[in-house]
Amino acid sequence: MGRVPYREGAALQHAMFTHGQHDHLLLLEHDHVFTHGPHANLDEHVLIDPESSGIELIEVDRGGDVTYHGPGQLTGYPILSRPGKGSLAHVRMVEELLIRVLRRGGLDDVGRLEGYPGVWVAPGGRDARKIAAIGVRLARGRTKHGFNLNNTNDLSYMRDHIVACGIRDYGVTSLAEEGIEIDMADLVDLVVDEAAVLMGNDGLVRHDIIDARTPVDLAPFSQGQGAGQPIRLRSRAAQAGLGDGVELSERKPDWLRAHVRHDESVLGMRRMLRELDLVTVCEDAGCPNLSECWSDGTATFMVLGERCTRRCGFCLVDTRRPDQPDDDEPSRVAEAVDRLGLAHAVLTMVARDDLIDGGMAHVGRCVTAIRSRRPDCRVETLISDAKGNLAAIDLLLAAAPDVVNHNVETVPRLQRVVRPSAGYARSLAILAHASAAGFVTKSSVMVGIGERDDEIEATLVDLASIGVDIVTIGQYLRPTDHHLPVDRWVEPEKFDAWSAYGRSVGIRHVEASPLTRSSYHARQSADAATPVAITLGESS
Repeated sequence: MGRVPYREGAALQHAMFTHGQHDHLLLLEHDHVFTHGPHANLDEHVLIDPESSGIELIEVDRGGDVTYHGPGQLTGYPILSRPGKGSLAHVRMVEELLIRVLRRGGLDDVGRLEGYPGVWVAPGGRDARKIAAIGVRLARGRTKHGFNLNNTNDLSYMRDHIVACGIRDYGVTSLAEEGIEIDMADLVDLVVDEAAVLMGNDGLVRHDIIDARTPVDLAPFSQGQGAGQPIRLRSRAAQAGLGDGVELSERKPDWLRAHVRHDESVLGMRRMLRELDLVTVCEDAGCPNLSECWSDGTATFMVLGERCTRRCGFCLVDTRRPDQPDDDEPSRVAEAVDRLGLAHAVLTMVARDDLIDGGMAHVGRCVTAIRSRRPDCRVETLISDAKGNLAAIDLLLAAAPDVVNHNVETVPRLQRVVRPSAGYARSLAILAHASAAGFVTKSSVMVGIGERDDEIEATLVDLASIGVDIVTIGQYLRPTDHHLPVDRWVEPEKFDAWSAYGRSVGIRHVEASPLTRSSYHARQSADAATPVAITLGESS
């Protein structure tokens, strides 16, 4: 999964632990962080002031004392269903996994040290040193948390900042310190191979977010350089295995030809939006369903302006420097919703990385204004990731939207090409966080960019495993020749199959068709996915 901030990884694994019907092994690196179980001896085992060091100290729901996570260290979270197994048996299995990996990596003298969980170098002598820490939780037959395997990480964090795992009698080491040079990608391969044997390889699907062997430098594109090239991200798309795709001038199949109607209801909607100085994503993103939705009296309002701080490879939204948020916008959106008589309003937003909270408080004010003006209206919010700031997301959740929508957009392999300033793990963490707080959650996937069918299915499993209730799937349409090319036109039958598969793995509602977009049939999707409370009267 690459580098994932600890809190994002925690939100993701907690959701998979809670909702999952599938077994997962999350492999990743964290930013510098210290974590500890609830019974850790912090007074004696934390040797620095975490605040002054700038490193977070986070309490987690696992056993064990204080430990460290950081770059160059491979962290693994096996999230498994192990009915009838105790935590000791699970720890022994994880130890065995790492012992096999280390021996295959060239470190022969490794094993267990009696009375000390984890994996040790030279465990039979006085110079035993810990190379892998293990801390787990097992509840209701399901596991979370896992292991840290030291590869090239800076060991001073464990030697000078903490008493690692509360153990004073023995030191710590790493593969690099033991003279073993192994790339992180190769280490991951070894872990996956051995995990498949020990954890069961029936139906094994490897679903990497990054390929550490072919790093992609996305900085120039993220900074807005390279505009005017025939295809945005041409070299990066090639690294991801994407070709030139379908010519922009090629005639679309009949099933992708939207029927545009500009009747009085559509024209009246446009006049009202202009009068209230509001923006809809329907127009700005060139949605093919505009006339259908507007004729039905439905629109998706885009708040926080029409200029985005990101430049994704698929999107037509303006990327010039955005203006400051309009304080009057919530009241104008609420007025539009009221005048239209909407029962289900959708609010979307541009990414506002220029704002400390990513614009979440402003979206929350829009939700509150709509509720004040039209209390019976259900409100759906389609939000950005706020750069992973879960506290900012909480500002929106405090306004209690009825549906929290955040799009993963594409499969893991294509994330850094399709949306270079975002991340798959981060998006899953946002959705997991909202789901854990009790909200109906929703996400969307585009197809036809270069993904494989099995990657779509694996993504649906990921979304189901963190409790996402609604998923939309639609055909990607290339806005201009400066955007990523279309790889294929996906037949309608494929969408039907994905819809059935999504429901089979636990997603309550899947809206899938060539012209489906994130807000398409939003009211109907929410109706299908929202639990209904039934009151039973007394029998006579």
